[in-house]
Amino acid sequence: MKGNDSVKTNNFVKKEGSGINKDVLIFTFFLFLSFVFWYLNSLGKDTETDIKYALKYINIPAERAITAEPPGKLSIYFKGSGYAIMKLKLTSNSSPIKIDISKVNYKRVPGSTANNYLIVTSGLTKSLKVQLGSDCEILSIKPDTLFFTLDKLISNTTSPESENKSLIKSR
Repeated sequence: MKGNDSVKTNNFVKKEGSGINKDVLIFTFFLFLSFVFWYLNSLGKDTETDIKYALKYINIPAERAITAEPPGKLSIYFKGSGYAIMKLKLTSNSSPIKIDISKVNYKRVPGSTANNYLIVTSGLTKSLKVQLGSDCEILSIKPDTLFFTLDKLISNTTSPESENKSLIKSR
């Protein structure tokens, strides 16, 4: 009879052990499910966040080049629904924000003798909102001023037009 009791005890421990693992698995599943519902609920509320974007400067004036390294990142502080903010965060690394030099209002740095210019980023909010395609409100942009240097390109070769002009003048 002792042999039968030990067999029954071993079966009872095995069943109880597998029951505990099953309970932990069920608990973990419902814990994860509650986290998902909580997160979806929080996305529906308004939130504020800071997202960093890479910058790309386009349409630089003819025969000019940006020589000093301009800022390569822009940090934008948004306010909007969690869904819209999440969409912006997911797309922030896909493509850089383009700053069209021909369309923005850039000014010469006061007191500078070189070709140093600045762009006040608060003037870019409409352009940024169109590029990002979001219904979030832009609260602030950092840095508040972008500094860059536009120098004239120097060409070592003469163009055929300038040679023709010099020939006409010499005749």
